Parts: sequence; C-alpha cells; structure tokens
Amino acid sequence: MAGTNPSRLQYIDWMRGLACVLMFQTHCYDSWLGGTARQSRFFMWSQLGGTLPAPLFLFLAGISFALVVDRLRQRDLTASQIARATIKRGAQILGLGLLFRIQEYVIAFPWAPWTDLLRVDILNTIGLSMMLMGLCCWGVLAVSDTKSWKGLAIGSATAVAITISLLTPLLWTTWRPDWLPWPLESYINGVHNLHEPQAWLFPIFPWVGFAFAGLAAGFALSGRRSRQRPAVEQILLACSGVAFIALARWIDARPLQVYPVYDYWHTSPSFFLTRVGILLLIVFASYAWCRWGLGQWGFSPLVQLGTTSLLVYWVHIEFVYGRVSLLPKHRVGIPVASLGLLTIFLAMLALSLAKTYWKKKRTTMPGIARPAGAS
Repeated sequence: MAGTNPSRLQYIDWMRGLACVLMFQTHCYDSWLGGTARQSRFFMWSQLGGTLPAPLFLFLAGISFALVVDRLRQRDLTASQIARATIKRGAQILGLGLLFRIQEYVIAFPWAPWTDLLRVDILNTIGLSMMLMGLCCWGVLAVSDTKSWKGLAIGSATAVAITISLLTPLLWTTWRPDWLPWPLESYINGVHNLHEPQAWLFPIFPWVGFAFAGLAAGFALSGRRSRQRPAVEQILLACSGVAFIALARWIDARPLQVYPVYDYWHTSPSFFLTRVGILLLIVFASYAWCRWGLGQWGFSPLVQLGTTSLLVYWVHIEFVYGRVSLLPKHRVGIPVASLGLLTIFLAMLALSLAKTYWKKKRTTMPGIARPAGAS
C-alpha cells in the first residue's frame, strides 16, 4: 500500500481479516479446550473476543454494500437495476448459507438432527441482510434526486437499525410471533425448535441491525467529504462511536425500564448501541493502522484473509468442529490448542493465497475473457 494514499478498501479487508482471526481463536479454543482450561480466565477472554466477529462481518457487509451501491449509482444505473443486482447477490449468499447447512448435515449424518438444516447461521443472515438493504436502497433511490439520495440513505439505514434494536426485546419475549412455524419464527428471533430464542443463532432481530448500521457508515464514508478528507471523516466516525458508548451507558443507568423483560447481553438496545460504537472505533483503528501504522509495510496476512473470508470461514469449520478436527475435542490444554490455532491460521492463509493466485492466473489464461466492468 502506498504510504500516503492507502487503498480505500484495504482497511476494510484488514478488518474482515481481523474478524476471521477472532473467529478462528474462538472456535479453536471452544472446540478443543477441555478440563480446567474451560473454567480459566483465558477461556473467558477468548469467548468474549468471540462476540466481535459476527457483528464485524455484518457491519462490514453493510459498508461494502454502500460502496457497491455508490459505484453503481455513479454508472447511472436505475434504482430497479441496482436493486436487482444487489438483491440477487444477497440471495446468492443466502443460498450458500443453506448449502453450507446441507453440507454440515451430510458430514455429521446420522448423528446430526434434521433440524440443523434449518438453523439460522451467520451466512443466512448476511444474505438476508443484503436483500433487505437492497430493498431499502431501492426505496431511497426511487424517491430521491441525484443530489439528496445519499443523505436520505444514511437516515433510512440509521432508522432501520434503530427500529430493529428497539423491537428486539419485544420480539424475543412478549411479542414473539409464535403463531409462525418455527423455521420462519427462527429468522425473527432465533427460536429454532427449542420453544424460546437461542443466543447462539443469528436472527434478523437484532443481527441485521448491524448490517444497516454499517450501511449508514458506508454511505458516510463514500461521500464527497470523505473522498477529499478521509482522515477527518474517520475521526468523526470514531467520535460518534465514543458518543454512542457513552449514551448507551447513560441510558442503561436510568431507573426507568421500558421493556417487561430486560436482557442486557442479548436483546438490550443499549448493548446494541455499545457494540455499534465499538465497531466504529475498530473502523478508525483499522484505517489508522493501514494508513499510518505497520499496515503500510508490504504483505498483510489480515488483508489477505479478508479478501477470501467466505472461503476460510467455510473450510476452517471442518478442521475445528467437523469429523476431520485437527485436535481431539474438549481434551487438550491451552498450549496444545494454541499450537492448533496457529496451524489453522497458517493453513487458511495458505488456502487464501492459493485462491488469489489461481484467480489471477485464471484471468490471464488465453481464451478466458475478463467480464466487462469487472473490478
């Protein structure tokens, strides 16, 4: 990366790579640690770090979605054409999520219950969030003019994120749509077939809210001011993150409770706002690292992983949780599990490099034309 003009997308790939590494460590220690190691402070911090990858992936999906819509808008595509392209891509990701569930079921057969096929996992939610963001952007572009659409898009995305966070506590408790078949209700509140919402699933409420928060941030980052003075825009977003965290703490400290059932760690709007604030601070830290820090120094493993995050997510699961697990599950200590984590990291980095090499080689092969407009 150039010293003074870093790629506008490189720090986003770096963040996505960071999410991959946090995901690796969470899954590896959760799958392999056993005995007293699972009661250690080390394991507690590992699992706490595991609360970041899913919001990061969704938030970054929103940012990337905004940048794509902005590029398509600059090419003078109509609202319907933009919606068609983005919703189609979201449907493809949702389809991959469903295919992943089929793969996991087949590999674990006959021990896995058939209900695992209908589990609402992170890929399903990313795909669904992209489809919903496509509908939102279609509505904004259809009613706004060329000059005002981006401000309206930021406001609309923010409003959707706030609405999702405010409705989550109710849809998990007193407003549960339990009249729906559980496979459909599970997309609303993660109930699965267990009669109550499950914190380990990724339903629309609250998770899609992070994608819409990222969509608002992405449109802010794609504005004229951000292109002219990107560092200033990043600092403003970081200040917003600090303000969000302070506001969330202030709201949570109020004695008035609006919701009949209050669960801070799973459904609270205050916790949602805190995590959005943390995500904005991570965006700034990633930008600063890639512009002024060691991120400028040649090859970056995190950037590389970030460019192939879907592939490494898909593959590493089998070597951590699957039948071909690298280490025996729940039977090793921290040093051995850490060695296994390092092996997973290096293997996934090698896989990522191999994919990048093959992709570049394929595009230069005689007789393989590069698609028009490909970036």
